[in-house]
Parts: sequence; structure tokens; C-alpha cells
Amino acid sequence: MKAKVTKTGPVFPSSEMRRSFVKQLLMTVATIPVGLTLVGCANRGEGDTGDQDASRDVSQCDDLSKVSEVELKKRKSLGYTETSPIPENQCDNCNLYIPPVEGQKCGGCILFKGPVLEEGYCTYWAAQEADATI
Repeated sequence: MKAKVTKTGPVFPSSEMRRSFVKQLLMTVATIPVGLTLVGCANRGEGDTGDQDASRDVSQCDDLSKVSEVELKKRKSLGYTETSPIPENQCDNCNLYIPPVEGQKCGGCILFKGPVLEEGYCTYWAAQEADATI
């Protein structure tokens, strides 16, 4: 196997292939965040018709009839329960909780669609930020 001589020294064909592979790998990894951002923006565009509010506009907080199968699976995967196993960690003191609007009984969540009980809980519970004003 004959080496190609460059300014930095001899380069064997397998080294060139390795370098090429590493360059392509780095370019691919670098473009993933851009792709995910574009997909996220596309999902928030035309397809977002305010279903979050519609899915919370129910007579009972346990009525999931307006929630899609995809969102039901998401609720389950996030471990949402109607009663928190940790009394001090409930939806009503979670940073991701959306309080109910006037006239509605149920709140919501930033992570999934559908009604959310104040005393509920999921594995992504996040403490509310303390008020920074003095």
C-alpha cells in the first residue's frame, strides 16, 4: 500500500477514509439540532389550532374524549396520575402547569394536551420558580 505524502506527513488510503468518515459524521451531528428545530416549528404552525384549550374544555376533568390517542400515550409515558404520590409535588405547584381559565374546571400542562387536575402529578414535575421581586 503506497502512502500519499502531504505537508503533515504520509497519509495512507485508510486514513483518508477515516478522515472522510469523521468529517461526514461531524457534519451529520451538527445538522441534527437544526432539523429538530425545524420539525418543532412545523408542528407549531398550521397544525396547532388551539387543541390544548379545546381538550381542557370538558364538563369533567376525567373526560378524555377530546384527547387524541397520541396525546393519551404521551400522558401515560410521562407518568401522569390524578393524585400525586408526593403531597408536596402536585400539578398546581409545578412550573409546567397551566391553571384553568375562568369558566373551566381543569388546568393543563405544557408537556401534553388534555385536562389536568391540580392534585395530579407526572414524572416531569418541576418546582415553580421563586418570585424574584423584592
